[in-house]
Amino acid sequence: MIIEVVAEKDYERLDVFLSEKLDDTRTQVQRLIKNGNVRSETGRHTKSSQSVRSGQKFTADIPESLNIEYLRAEPVDFDVVYEDEYLIVVNKPSGVVVHPAPGNWRGTLVNGLVYRYPELRKLPNWLRPGIVHRLDGGTSGLMIVARTQKVTLALQEMFKERTIHKHYIALAHGCPEKKEGILSGPIDRDPRNYLRMVIIESGKPSLTGYKVHWSINGISLVECELFTGRTHQIRVHMSALGCPLVGDRTYGAPDDGLGRVFLHSWKLEFQHPVTGENMKFRQPVTPDFREYIAGLKNKDSSGGEAS
Repeated sequence: MIIEVVAEKDYERLDVFLSEKLDDTRTQVQRLIKNGNVRSETGRHTKSSQSVRSGQKFTADIPESLNIEYLRAEPVDFDVVYEDEYLIVVNKPSGVVVHPAPGNWRGTLVNGLVYRYPELRKLPNWLRPGIVHRLDGGTSGLMIVARTQKVTLALQEMFKERTIHKHYIALAHGCPEKKEGILSGPIDRDPRNYLRMVIIESGKPSLTGYKVHWSINGISLVECELFTGRTHQIRVHMSALGCPLVGDRTYGAPDDGLGRVFLHSWKLEFQHPVTGENMKFRQPVTPDFREYIAGLKNKDSSGGEAS
């Protein structure tokens, strides 16, 4: 598969430019460059470290073998909420990872997507075709998937411009003093633990809106709206507030053996990037989420505080 990309600005490194344009990891891009699959407009081989000038063109030849080696089509359990020729809205189950990665090449949402929609293999990002945003493995609920490269780029721009509205439902330990507000704090990788994110001065700006719907026996049902899309954003911000999500041991919740974080992508609203239609979707929480809430209410029969 041959892909031509053009630089719209200067870059210090070619691998950084291609990673952004192809929506792929720098590791995969560097592998392509090392194997001679990326050429300049003059036909010369390239180096990862070379600089890029605005207006330069490059050609990337993505071997089909890479696509087949790392992305096996296989049946995976997920529901399709909506589909047309341009995009798909899916309901991702908790426990399903979104895309393949080292050590986890099978059973992901993307494996299931290319099984149901083989044309996704034609998209440039061979490990994350059509993926324009992500949910953590333990998070359930609504996700948008693009079916063409043009729609992929359009949706990515909409996310960047914050014209796609995402609301989540979460269960959190404790109850915030203020029932609603905006949580902020720059987020980046924890320098002491790569698997965690932290609020750190060098991080990227992050904003999360929240509203507490009720609290029972020290657990609150919280609606969160993402105004930015950082990794683990809701989990980090709620933990910083002193209210880690139920089941989220990574960010301070007790080990209660639940096996998942109770966070659910509940509502999506956006304008269709091709037809202009206003799209609105809501997805009820999962059965285990409802069962946990029912258990809280049963325990509250002794007259504990509820609001």
